[in-house]
Amino acid sequence: MRQIKDSAAPVSLSLLAGLLVSGCGGSSGRPPMSSVPVTVATVAQGPAPYVVVADGTVEPLQTVQVESQVGGVLLSVDFTEGQEVTKGQPLFHIDPRPFQAALRQAEANLAKDEAQAINSRRDAERYQKLAQEDYVTQSQADQAEATARAQAAIVKADSAAVETARLNLSYTMIPAPISGRTGSLLVRPGNLVKANASPLVVINQIHPILVRFPIQGRVLPLVQKYHAMAPLVASVKPGEEGDQSGLGDEPGTLTFIDNAVDPQTGTVLLKARFDNEDRGLWPGEYVTVHLQVYVQPDAITVPLGAPVTQQDGSFVYVVDDSATAHRRTVELGRTLEDRVIIDSGVKPGERVVTDGQSRLNEGAKVQIKGGGDTGAPGTQPASTTTGSDADGGGGAS
Repeated sequence: MRQIKDSAAPVSLSLLAGLLVSGCGGSSGRPPMSSVPVTVATVAQGPAPYVVVADGTVEPLQTVQVESQVGGVLLSVDFTEGQEVTKGQPLFHIDPRPFQAALRQAEANLAKDEAQAINSRRDAERYQKLAQEDYVTQSQADQAEATARAQAAIVKADSAAVETARLNLSYTMIPAPISGRTGSLLVRPGNLVKANASPLVVINQIHPILVRFPIQGRVLPLVQKYHAMAPLVASVKPGEEGDQSGLGDEPGTLTFIDNAVDPQTGTVLLKARFDNEDRGLWPGEYVTVHLQVYVQPDAITVPLGAPVTQQDGSFVYVVDDSATAHRRTVELGRTLEDRVIIDSGVKPGERVVTDGQSRLNEGAKVQIKGGGDTGAPGTQPASTTTGSDADGGGGAS
């Protein structure tokens, strides 16, 4: 009976030791480390345009209020409202009969006074000869000469009256002073129009067309610098909330920089000219203007969500080939619409964490969600926002 009890003790101790080893998870005594799920993107390198974004208003290159230069009854309108017209095209006809009569009267007065002028000149010549032979006094000869000169002046006045009458007659046909699109017709046929009283129609030249927009005064030196090198390219997007993706399909050229900064708003007015071949821009329309100032070549960029900014600076987490995250201090440059330029700290082709940084520390293992590798090297970044870089810092476009 004693032998049985002694032999059972070693078995119990061996079983207890095995249970303890199993409960501790192996010989190390530590649970395996879990990977942190993150989203990553590839550091890109490519041209980064510096684009000033501003709200603009479309205005016609020229606008003319067509008025009558003579008074009379409006006989006809030779266009339709909203029609595209060309310079010199007839628009209105005013009753010409009163002006035709005035022209004939002026021509008759001219003919009469020309005949009298010829006779006065002959008399002056005869009196001059008679005065030399003492048949008449010199005073009489001088009087005849004065009469001849006065009659010649009357002829000149009559000639001017004829030209005025002829000009007034030509004003009864009102042509288009510029090429453009007509607006609403303000006077209908049959109405009596007065000279220089009120416009008959307004014509706006919309091909080409202008867009005016303000920029901050602090960006003006940069715009002036690159505008002196080459014409700056602008584009527009319709609507007050235009597409912010950068230069669009309506390229234009900066043509005007105002000569003063508005002290109340701190802005300066600019104008860009667009061909507007498709008539997509309309006077009075609000648009979003993108003015490309320069292009920085070979800029290194990462998505906006990658950098983490703290009081002591900014950093990103770089993921190596072994799926390990390493904290990397970076210097941030200009902000792009969906990316940010990195002046130093990362290289093209490296992978940076864009989501999940709060759960990471140096040397942490990561698990890339869905392969999550976006932004291949060489991808061109989007354009910058207004005033994000006042010193240029890049190559000219």
